[in-house]
Amino acid sequence: MIEELVRKNRSYRSFNHARKVSEAELCELVNCARLTPSAMNIQPLRYRLCTEESEVSGVLALTKWAGRLRPMKFPPDGHEPTAFIVVCVDSELVPSAESAWRDLGISAQTILLRAVEMGLGGCMIGAFSKEKISEELSLPSRYIPALVIAVGEPDQTVVLEELDGDDTSYYRTDDGIHVVPKRRLEDIII
Repeated sequence: MIEELVRKNRSYRSFNHARKVSEAELCELVNCARLTPSAMNIQPLRYRLCTEESEVSGVLALTKWAGRLRPMKFPPDGHEPTAFIVVCVDSELVPSAESAWRDLGISAQTILLRAVEMGLGGCMIGAFSKEKISEELSLPSRYIPALVIAVGEPDQTVVLEELDGDDTSYYRTDDGIHVVPKRRLEDIII
């Protein structure tokens, strides 16, 4: 069952904008993440939930998506996510955001796996200005944005394919299918 969730958990960049994600649904995702392991059990992550349309559009405007697919625009107009989770590091608990990277990865993956279980999907976004996101959401200075997670109901098809050669670049087919090359098992075991 976990392998099926992992296969379905892709970086979605197009969403059914009519399907609004509720704050309760985001709370369910974060609740699952809060149960995960944390380095030294410090639990330095904090989550800013964005479901209000003005906040969602404000955060969206400060993010950059799918750099390898330029000049295509993501998300396409009318297919934006309807919610965001801004994952922050509490700087009063750890000396730097980098010291929470393990927790951040575990938390984000857990959030997205749970989202898939719920019929949702998302995209981890690291291309954003910490300062501008902090300002947009009026975050207290102790909370440093480390990752933005878009959440919504995906309306795109993503296909995994075995990597042929060394080019790991994802791409779009003429009919809009998002293809993600994955290295073969025998190529990653040393």
